[in-house]
Amino acid sequence: MNSQRTVGSGKAEESIICVGSSSVPRNIPNDINSLSIINGTFSEIKEAMFSHIPSLQLLLLNSNSFTTIKDDAFSGLPHLEYLFIENNKMETMAKHAFRGLRDLTHLSLANNNMKALPRDLFADLDSLIELDVRGNAFQCDCRAKWVMTWLKSTNATVSDIVCAGPDDMKDKRLNDLQRLQSDCTSTDFTLHQSVGVQSLSVDTFSYKSDVFVAIASPNTGSCMVMQWDHIEMNFRTYDNITGQSIVGCKSVAIESHVFVIVAQLFGGSRIYKFDEDQNRFSKFQDIEVAKVSKPNDIEAFQIAKEWFFIMADSAKAGMSTLYKWSDQGFYSYQSLHEWFRDTDAEFWNKGAQKFLAQGEIPNVEDAVAVKAFRIKEDHYLALTRFIGDSKVLKWTSKDFVEVQALPSRGSMSLQPFSFKDRHYLALGSDYTFSGIYLWNPETKAFELFKEVYIHAPRSFTVVSTDRRDFLFASSFKGNTQIYEHVIVDLSL
Repeated sequence: MNSQRTVGSGKAEESIICVGSSSVPRNIPNDINSLSIINGTFSEIKEAMFSHIPSLQLLLLNSNSFTTIKDDAFSGLPHLEYLFIENNKMETMAKHAFRGLRDLTHLSLANNNMKALPRDLFADLDSLIELDVRGNAFQCDCRAKWVMTWLKSTNATVSDIVCAGPDDMKDKRLNDLQRLQSDCTSTDFTLHQSVGVQSLSVDTFSYKSDVFVAIASPNTGSCMVMQWDHIEMNFRTYDNITGQSIVGCKSVAIESHVFVIVAQLFGGSRIYKFDEDQNRFSKFQDIEVAKVSKPNDIEAFQIAKEWFFIMADSAKAGMSTLYKWSDQGFYSYQSLHEWFRDTDAEFWNKGAQKFLAQGEIPNVEDAVAVKAFRIKEDHYLALTRFIGDSKVLKWTSKDFVEVQALPSRGSMSLQPFSFKDRHYLALGSDYTFSGIYLWNPETKAFELFKEVYIHAPRSFTVVSTDRRDFLFASSFKGNTQIYEHVIVDLSL
């Protein structure tokens, strides 16, 4: 051990250099401000290894044999400003290796053998001005994503981090790799809640900053209205609309009014309105049986500030009917032609102010449901088939053409939905697992993303609240399942 004493500001200050040490010397003065250890033979830097020298302002650890640094390795050094760890054999360091070094201004990890830095390694370095990490073989994979994010937020001057791998990243600067943001982020659907009712459909609506869902449960003869509980963070029962063999509950919010259209197989369908005085839904209007005798589906929508809903009649030669809102209620506006179990496309004619037949979609026999969706500027249809291949069709400005087939096994619902910039299809199945497919923007096709087991699924509905996204899966023979769409950071 070599030492030298310097004098400044009227008091003695000591700088010590240790060469070839097998450990940190314990018999040095505890008031020195600079310590250098060079060519040391110890294998690691352990917790509080320098705490017996609390006055240190500079610590240099160069050309040593250690390969790792443990958590809290530099605890007990409240005044440390300069830390140089260079030209060692260091491969790894613990996440909290630099914990407590809030006065550190200069840090160098240059010329070591590190391939990755543990997440949030620099979290405690509030005073950092300069960081040097040159000369390491950094792998610019998902482990490096946090570093790229940190580089954008720090005020410190940081040397270029040049990637040594993977091969397609070699010799590129980490800060230039924007693709890590998307490549290292995935999603998942996790079971959040199970509602103990069988159901055919789920619909959602908002009223006075609260989020509600209406669940059609034919076995219990009810339309169960549930509300999101902001405290318990789950959905709880709010109201119960009773009826006979309810097959659909569709909400419509018009100005300050909220309606729930209840489709029933027996006794006629009805419309309920929320009564603020009673804090529940009360019957508002009957829908004549002569118009819709065997309702199968309800869709509500708005065109040019006018509100409509259509109730599909699944009876043979049934008359699906379009209803329009007036100040007094909903009235029959248009009866669509008899379906005869055909598959047709209808479009709104602005001049006629009605839906007119656009044409047939060939080679899609026995379709049980049709859903329209959009990805960027392209328009698609998702056609559900019970047995055979369900179809994804794309609009070509003249007609819809098939772009993808998805094997269907007892499918009653092929539901498109999106969360932010991720587009999904949920394909239900009575005979096997239901599949959630994710849109691949490169191949422009949906790929199987996750399988979930739902007993006889009949619908999938997106519900968002409190910055959380949920997917309700109705079940005709089991509980209604609520899945949460969660973001998965692959860099963790």
